[in-house]
Amino acid sequence: MINLFEVSETNKMIEQENLDVRTITIGISLFDCIDANVDTLCDNIYKKIMTVAKDHVPTAERIEKKYGIPIVNKRISVTPIGTIGASACHSIEDFVKIAKTLDKCAHELGVNFIGGYSAIVSKGMSKSERLLIESIPSAMKETELVCSSVNVGSTKTGINMDAVKLLGEIVLKTADITKENDSIGCAKLVIFCNAPDDNPFMAGAFHGITETDAIINVGVSGPGVMNKAIAQAKGKSFGELCETIKKTAFKITRVGQLVAREASEALGIPFGIIDLSLAPTPAIGDSISDCLEGMGLERTGTPGTTAALAILNDQVKKGGVMASSYVGGLSGAFIPVSEDQGMIDAVNAGSLTLEKLEAMTCVCSVGLDMIAIPGNTKATTISGIIADEMAIGMINQKTTAVRLIPVIGKDVGDTVEFGGLLGYAPIMPVNNFSCDDFVNRGGRIPAPIHSFKN
Repeated sequence: MINLFEVSETNKMIEQENLDVRTITIGISLFDCIDANVDTLCDNIYKKIMTVAKDHVPTAERIEKKYGIPIVNKRISVTPIGTIGASACHSIEDFVKIAKTLDKCAHELGVNFIGGYSAIVSKGMSKSERLLIESIPSAMKETELVCSSVNVGSTKTGINMDAVKLLGEIVLKTADITKENDSIGCAKLVIFCNAPDDNPFMAGAFHGITETDAIINVGVSGPGVMNKAIAQAKGKSFGELCETIKKTAFKITRVGQLVAREASEALGIPFGIIDLSLAPTPAIGDSISDCLEGMGLERTGTPGTTAALAILNDQVKKGGVMASSYVGGLSGAFIPVSEDQGMIDAVNAGSLTLEKLEAMTCVCSVGLDMIAIPGNTKATTISGIIADEMAIGMINQKTTAVRLIPVIGKDVGDTVEFGGLLGYAPIMPVNNFSCDDFVNRGGRIPAPIHSFKN
C-alpha cells in the first residue's frame, strides 16, 4: 500500500530530481519465425513484432499520463539474429535484410530502439554468427534504430579471442562506414562478457533463449534522486551513507515495479524483471559522477573513486531487491562518458583516464561505455581493450561490456557531439604500445578455475 507521503515524495523526485523510468522493453522470441528463405523469414519477423508490440507505445504513454511518471524510452528486444538467421542467411546482404526489417518495425511502432542484432559466441562462432558479425558495419549504416551486441566471453567458457580480434576490426569498419556522422554506428554496438538474457538497456538488449515467448522488462533510473539523498548524508559515517543509498534505491525501484505491473496487465504480456541500473543522462544533476563526488571526492577519478562506486553499486542492489520480487538485467550503476556530464567534466579536468575507468568497471554494472577514442587507433589495440574488459567480467563472474567509438578524423583534444541521450564526449587518449602479437595468437582463453561449479 502506498501512502500519501510516498506519493508526495515520488512527485518531488519526478519534478525536481530527474526521476524517470528509463525504459519499458518488450522482449519477443523469434524462434517461430525461422525459415530457410530469407524473404519469408523477414515477413515472419515483421508480422510477429508488429502483432506482439502493436500497443507498446500507446500503453506506455497512457501509464505516463496516469501516474505522471516519465517513461523515457519504449524499446523492443528480439532473439539473437545470429541464431534466428542461421538457416536463411548465406551472405552479409541476407543479414542486412533482416536488420532493415527490424528497423522498419521500430519506425512503424514508434519505439526508440530495437535490440537483438546479436550473436552469442563466447566459445566459438558458427558460420552464420560470423556472417552476422561481419555484417554489423553495413547494418549499422543502413538502419537508424537497430542496436547490435556480441557476447564473446563468459565465466563458464572463457574468452573467444578469435571473436575479440574480429570485433576490433569490425568496430573500426563501423566507425569508418559511418564517419560522416562522427562514427555514430559504434554507439549502437556493444561487446559483452557474461551478457544477461533479460537486459532492457540498449545497445546490449536481446531476448535470451531462456526467455518465454514475450516478456516485459523495465529499467529504472534516478541518479539525480540518488545525488540529492547522498548530499543529505554529507559528513556522516559510511554506515549511515549506505543506509541512505539503500532506502533511496528502494523508493526508485518501487516506481519501476508499479510501471512494470501496469504495462504487463495492459499488454497481456508477463512481467520479467526490473533492472536497477542508475543510468545517467547529459542533463545537469543527473550524473553518476555527481553521486561519487557527493560522497567526498574532489573529482571522479581521484583515489577513492573505485571504493565510492563499489558502495553505490552494492547499496543500490541491496535496496532494490527488497522492492521487487524479480530483479535482473544489469542492475547497479552505469558509467558512460558521453552520457554523463560529470564524467565529461572529469575527463576534461584530467582526473579520469581510460585506465581508471577500467579499474572502476571491476565494481560497476557494465564496463567501458560510450568512450570516444582517436579514429586512427589500431584494430588490435581496440581488441586488446576489449580483451582486458572481458577478462574482468570472466574472472569476477560479472557482466562487463565495451562500447568504444573511434571517431574517424578526430584526435585527443577534439570533442564529438552525438546528440540526445548520447550527449557529447572528449576524445580520450589510448595507450598505443603494441599488443599485436598477443591479439593475433587466436583461439580461446580458458575459463577460470572457479567456473567448474557443477
